Amino acid sequence: MFKRIFLIVLDSLGIGEQEDAEAFHDKGAHTIGHIIEKYPLHIPNLVELGYGNITDVKGLPPVTKPKAHVGKMREISSGKDTMTGHWELMGLQIKEPFQTFTDTGFPQDLIDVLEDKTGHKIVGNKSASGTEIIKEYGEHHMKTGDLIVYTSADSVLQIAMHEDIIPIERQYEISQIARDIMMEPKWKVGRIITRPFIGNNKEDFTRTPNRHDYALKPFDKTVLNFLEDNGNDVIALGKINDIFDGYGITSYSKTTSNEDGMHQIIAQTQKDFKGLCFLNLVDFDALYGHRRDPIGYGKAIEAFDVQLKTLIEHLNDDDLLILTADHGNDPIHHGTDHTREFVPVIAYHNHIQSPKHLGIRGTFADLGATLSDNFKAEMPTIGTSFLEEIK
Repeated sequence: MFKRIFLIVLDSLGIGEQEDAEAFHDKGAHTIGHIIEKYPLHIPNLVELGYGNITDVKGLPPVTKPKAHVGKMREISSGKDTMTGHWELMGLQIKEPFQTFTDTGFPQDLIDVLEDKTGHKIVGNKSASGTEIIKEYGEHHMKTGDLIVYTSADSVLQIAMHEDIIPIERQYEISQIARDIMMEPKWKVGRIITRPFIGNNKEDFTRTPNRHDYALKPFDKTVLNFLEDNGNDVIALGKINDIFDGYGITSYSKTTSNEDGMHQIIAQTQKDFKGLCFLNLVDFDALYGHRRDPIGYGKAIEAFDVQLKTLIEHLNDDDLLILTADHGNDPIHHGTDHTREFVPVIAYHNHIQSPKHLGIRGTFADLGATLSDNFKAEMPTIGTSFLEEIK
């Protein structure tokens, strides 16, 4: 049994289309493959672990003896968004996809209710980049107090508000009002997100770290709950706490960037705990995948690879490190949506003598089942543990 497991979700770093990709309009999607076509990667640490041994990717070389056990996992849930992927990783299959309003914006009857209940007019109401929409409407918001409402490819309603115009606590109240309203089935989305910003004009508006997510609570217990119920620590870094609405989390910390997230998880290796430390690196998805920036995405992977070496050097002999993803977001694919792809699974510890290829796992939930198996906790209803294969 491993005393500590460090799990990192490389948000959106898919490894090639699933068999059902066409049903999601994602035929031909390949996040890592298309990044490498545009930006040849120098990622020696991931390569040594066996990243190139997972599947055939041009420009991602396999090695004779990987340092890790590797494979890929299939998503079986109906969807390709953040919450769907993470919830399946922790043992829940989503059979009805979360609603999105990417193509149409939110319906007028919802906008009318939001305006009435919050006391503010609403502008925006479209799918947009968060930085671009505050450039477009930020000065108007400062003059009028109108709320900047927008969405994305995820099941989400986001509200951008200037901290000097609407105090942060009031911003949170407004978002909670929106969350309560949008529990109605016809409007229900996975998350409401407060998006505070500061600045004097569109040339210097910047978002602040005071973001707050109001997520749906998982409809059933996840592996995180099973670990907590069994007396283990469940430490959430980045947006993990928001994705699970704190359900099954024993402590959490926000992050400001991929680099900050890696600094935080490295710091956790110096602490004495028993259980799971769970990190999401959102920049891959938010800053590069959705913005269709393969060059920026590639540079971010290289930066992660450097910090990965430091993390590995800090692992104890009874630690396990697992790297995976939650969906794809091919930066040269059409639109700005996530892509339906397999995700990698890379499992490393200090005593691997005979590295194994874990094959194509039947569901993301195999990862959660492995966590439960390791900590002798309740097993999820889906997923097959690969613990015996990686010991």
